[in-house]
Amino acid sequence: MRRLIERVCGLDVHKDSVTACVRVPGPGGESLQEIRTFQATTRGLLALRDWLAAHKVTHVAMESTGVYWKRPFFLLEDEFTCWLINAQHIKRVPGRKTDVADAEWICDLAQHGLVRPSFVPPREIRDLRDLTRYRKALVQERTREVQRLEKVLQDAGIKLSSVASKVLGVSGRAMIEALCRGGTDPEALAELAKGRLRAKLPALCEALEGSFRAHHALMASRILAHIDYLEESIEDISGEIERAMDPFARQIELLDSIPGVGRKAAQIILAEIGVDMSGVFPSAGHLASWAGMCPGNDESGGKRRSGRSRKGDRHLRDILTQVAWAAVRTEDSYYRAQYNRLARHLGKKKAIKAVGHSILVAIYHILSEGVPHQDLGADYFTRRDNPAAHTRRLVRQLEGLGHKVTLEPLAESA
Repeated sequence: MRRLIERVCGLDVHKDSVTACVRVPGPGGESLQEIRTFQATTRGLLALRDWLAAHKVTHVAMESTGVYWKRPFFLLEDEFTCWLINAQHIKRVPGRKTDVADAEWICDLAQHGLVRPSFVPPREIRDLRDLTRYRKALVQERTREVQRLEKVLQDAGIKLSSVASKVLGVSGRAMIEALCRGGTDPEALAELAKGRLRAKLPALCEALEGSFRAHHALMASRILAHIDYLEESIEDISGEIERAMDPFARQIELLDSIPGVGRKAAQIILAEIGVDMSGVFPSAGHLASWAGMCPGNDESGGKRRSGRSRKGDRHLRDILTQVAWAAVRTEDSYYRAQYNRLARHLGKKKAIKAVGHSILVAIYHILSEGVPHQDLGADYFTRRDNPAAHTRRLVRQLEGLGHKVTLEPLAESA
């Protein structure tokens, strides 16, 4: 088999050690192979870097093993072309697995060009990705704490959520804090309501009558303190994200022009895919496939089986789904027309994924060409299809409902 890379190294990375297999040209056109094991500490990885430089290695390939690949990759990427390989693409025959054999196998695959490197964004984008993903985790944890608080209230017989739309609104927070301080009079608690909630005082009095004990007060007070801490952390991380996004202000502005995409959504999208499309994804189709926002291919014997999408980047897929739901609620937009057209025969879930795919394709071209979003319009499909045939179809539907239809063209405006 033809060797595409002459000087290559395969790394089998673990938590405490890294097994390296180097292959370089030898006399007679054959490859010379050398294998060594290094510690996964910084000192050990620096020794690995010097050893690779001594062999004049150009490419280093490694398997994406948990988070353990990150430190070797980041330390070596400035001096070598580093490839991160999907673990599913390098599976071996069971029963022949050792650290040395794995390193040899990775080296062999990379040397002959049998694997493709995964997308690893540049350092500044990786930092943004860490921040946005951490903020997402904090928001999810806050949601879980609010749900825990609701369970405590329900356990005590407090039905506040049945009357107030927000348990932790200004009024709800004041009532829960009063309960934690020992307040038990439903009427006194209901008087803490503000704004439109005061119109529901009788219902509030009934909802706040329960058996809120010292045990519930302890649980609720701890949960409220944790929620306050999480909200402060979310605000701090959001501020850091804003500062880190300063160099990408133009890209954020362009993405914000897409229906359904707000500033936070634009930040998450940039943190996941970066800003340079040309050097990473050859086309919008490649980006959609990588993100898991397009149907999969599973055909055998001329028969198409499941078209389930690949897993892709779940963080990007989640935000695109949220953006798609917001976009289909935008009046007179192409995405709303696309959703209504597809949801009738595909169902809502597949239709919303198709809208997310369309938005991702638009994102690709917006970042590649540096132009704002241009909506195709809610009448795009009507204009694209045969207008005369569409008119005849509508006339037949009206006549089928018992109406007599007379068509008169609108006068052209001056």
